[in-house]
Amino acid sequence: MCSFQTLKIILSSFLTIFLSNQAFSQDNVGAAHPWGLNLREAFSPVMAEMVSFHNALIWLIVIISLFVLALLAIIVVRFNAKSNPKASKTTHNTFIEIAWTVIPVLILVIMAVPSFKLLYKSDVTPEAHMTVKAIGHQWYWSYEYPDHGNFTYDAWLVQDKEDIDGEDRPYTRLLTTDTRVVVPVGKVIRVQMTSTDVLHSWAVPSLGVKKDAVPGRLNELWFEADREGIFYGQCSELCGTNHGYMPIEVHAVSEEEFLLWVEEAKENYDMVGNNLNLAKIKE
Repeated sequence: MCSFQTLKIILSSFLTIFLSNQAFSQDNVGAAHPWGLNLREAFSPVMAEMVSFHNALIWLIVIISLFVLALLAIIVVRFNAKSNPKASKTTHNTFIEIAWTVIPVLILVIMAVPSFKLLYKSDVTPEAHMTVKAIGHQWYWSYEYPDHGNFTYDAWLVQDKEDIDGEDRPYTRLLTTDTRVVVPVGKVIRVQMTSTDVLHSWAVPSLGVKKDAVPGRLNELWFEADREGIFYGQCSELCGTNHGYMPIEVHAVSEEEFLLWVEEAKENYDMVGNNLNLAKIKE
């Protein structure tokens, strides 16, 4: 007999999968959560469209599945050997054969139209407010701000919560970095990415972005955070032993706070700071 707790989990899972007005993460933190289902909470317009498209497809899949299940039930009940001791010798039905070819094609067309529109919107970068360059290494990320002084810094995984004590931000295991990407909220941000060694992938699910960082190639994506918050991501391309230990932490802040951070970054991330980060690699 199932316990009450088991029934509660099953019911919660059902509601999470099929209802679009779900309870997501709190405090504007875009990250995975224990017992979480479905896609991440959307913190950008493109990701919101992805979630809506995904939820619409779920309902379409449910309808198709129920229809196929109903057909199977009819076949089992009406066309078994007991109900039909004398088997029918019907081999063709023109209408049915045309229907089961045309209807799936129409369904795919209905799915393709919003899918292509969404792909185009996410791929074509609109006029950007600023550019951030992400460079993948084994196994950490470097960032450059070419529009704001062209300073550079590295972002490494924070091993323990104590390492960020005193800083006004949460600690999320295997996702928090010692430095973070800071961008203004409500602005179009272009992110250019490349790699110095092997294939990496810069991915932040809450913002609906993911693209490979390829050695010798400059790829780009864009996002626009629709509210202030912290959004976590990870390298999503198998890149070696410590692939699971090169996270991404993006902070969307107000324009004023961003400009203050830029002034601090110009002072903090000088050649001395970069040399300190290089010392980590040697260790």
